This record gives sequence, structure tokens and C-alpha cells, in this order.
Amino acid sequence: MIVASALSVLGAAGVGRCERIKDIVEIQGVRSNPLTGIGLVVGLAGTGDKTLLSRQMLTNVLRDAGLVLSPSDLTGGNVAVVMVSAELGPFDREGMRLDVDVSSLGDAETLQGAMLLPTPLRGLDGQVYAVAQGGVSLGGWSASGSQATLSKNHQTVGRIPDGAIVERSELATFIEQAAGLRYLTLTLRNSDFTTAQRISDAINKLHSGISIVLDAGAVRVGIPPEVTAAGIVPFIDEITLRDVVVDMPATVVINERTGTIVVGENVGISSVAIAQGSLVVKVKESAEVSQPTTPFTEGASTAVVPDTSLDVEEQAAYLIPMEKAVTVSELAKALNAIGASPRDLIAIFNALKRAGALQAKLILM
Repeated sequence: MIVASALSVLGAAGVGRCERIKDIVEIQGVRSNPLTGIGLVVGLAGTGDKTLLSRQMLTNVLRDAGLVLSPSDLTGGNVAVVMVSAELGPFDREGMRLDVDVSSLGDAETLQGAMLLPTPLRGLDGQVYAVAQGGVSLGGWSASGSQATLSKNHQTVGRIPDGAIVERSELATFIEQAAGLRYLTLTLRNSDFTTAQRISDAINKLHSGISIVLDAGAVRVGIPPEVTAAGIVPFIDEITLRDVVVDMPATVVINERTGTIVVGENVGISSVAIAQGSLVVKVKESAEVSQPTTPFTEGASTAVVPDTSLDVEEQAAYLIPMEKAVTVSELAKALNAIGASPRDLIAIFNALKRAGALQAKLILM
């Protein structure tokens, strides 16, 4: 059942807002790399794993320390097996620190008080790029007694700020070469032919003829021959600080689960009339007592008789004409004038699309 709605107005059509190129694109090749590892946390107050896997991993750790034990010799729930993950940034170098996420893999109740033992973090190529270690921060807590338990936030997932040290870097390569020429590729976060062309035009105003549009999601920028290796960063800074007007397609996004409606700035509605009304049905169940009217009637007894009261009320439906809406503000005013509920708004947008009056793409989540 939809209980809330938000009709978001994203500006007026025709009034473009300029954005810096660096805020709407990525440089191809500049990306992070995921790192993962399987680790062991210790120091839990009896809330750890009860599985064989955790005992086996603890046995391996103790054997590395010179203690020869078997999993059956270890009892208790003070350890837990966890998945450790981090992201190696495109320019992270040896000795730099990374934030680490820790997630329980076994049946641990909580990781409160956990200390992660040194854990190698590997990339998809199997190479070790960082080593994680440290105390796990949960951002919450839990307390329990014999009859009740109280907790705040998720207890089996935690984080270690600056918990990993980079042992091997993987620096991003974003300058490409072909036929002796250097270039880089700007990829749009939201693909659009118009925006891509505006980016290319803005760059060409700085350096004539160095930029071309590859497609709706990429713009190739050639690096002038006079730009030295030391001047590449200032060159990128210069072209990405330019402002362009971002074009947004006409789109209406509806989330029926939450009743959220987001309307893009270029959405328009052709001339149409909308009638909106509601049917209210009230059902009331009650129990009445049946008492015999004649005293001392043979075989008569007091009884409880169920009674149902049904009331149907149909509210008036008003046919409201809507002129062609050319801006989102006009569209919002027209829909607010109807006084529709969130469910009614969603039905109205679907009906407008079916009637061909909604000049936008309708996306249902």
C-alpha cells in the first residue's frame, strides 16, 4: 500500500544549468580495483562461529606460530571467519592506507569487539595488493539478557578505517597512443548525444579540432603535440573545468512500492482533461445481544448475534481540463490542483501515457 509520495520538480524547461565537465564525465582508465580476502577475527565474547571452518582456520594460524593442534582441541565461540574487502584506488601507492569492510561468513551472532588478524587482500589476478588488520568498528551495539535482546544497526558487518596497507600499486593508465598521437577518452556518466556534442564543442573552443564525439557516451580528446608529459595534468584540468549545459531526456520515473514520482525538466503534457474520484467503502463488524422479549419463555435464551454495517460513499469526480504543459512547474500545478493521492497520481501518469498525452518516457521501478 502506498503511503507517501514525492513529486519532484527538477527545474523549468528551457532554463539550462551549466555543469563542469569534470562533474559529468569519467576519464577512461581511471578506475579502482576490488580486493578481497578471507580472514579471521578474534576477541569475540562467545558470539563467534560454531562451525568447523573457523576452528580449522584458527588451527592453521596457531600452527604458523609453532603450536601443533587439531580442530577438535579448540572449543568456544571467540573467533569468526569473515570476508574482507577493499578498493584499490587508481593512484594508490605502496604504503598508503585503505578502508576495509568486514562481513561474517559463518553463524556468528555479532562481531562486536572483534580484532581482524593480518589478512592478505588479492585482486582478480590472484596477486596480493594489500594486507588488512585492526579492530572492527560496527557503528552500533547489542546487549542481551536471559529473556530479551536489544541491538542497534547490523551486527555482523563492520568496517576498519585505514585498516589495510597497500603492498603493491596498480596505477591507472589513461593516456592512449595511436599512430604516434596521444589522446584520452571522456565517458559520460549519463549517456546523451546532445550533452556529448556540447562537451566536444566546449573543448574545441579552447583547442581547435582536438575533440570528437565517438557516441552518446564517449568523447575523444587529442593531446596537442606541444603539451609535454609534465603539462598533461594542467591540460586535463583546463578542459574539464569548462562549463556545459547538460541535456536531460523527458522522463517520468515511478516507484510504486514507495509512491515516489520523479518528473524530469523536459516532460510535457498535451491538452487533455482528467477526472479523478474515489469510492469509499466502510465496513463495520459488531456483536449484538439478543434477549427474549417474553419473560420465562420456555426454551428461550440470551444469545450474541453478529451484525454487519455496510456504507458506500462515492465522492464526486471532477473533470479538470489541463492545457498543454510546457514546463514542469505548470505540470506540477496542474496535478496538485487535482488533489490526487499518490496511488491516483501513478494511475494518472499511466493513463496519460496510454492516451498519448504524456510526452515523455515512463519508467516503472
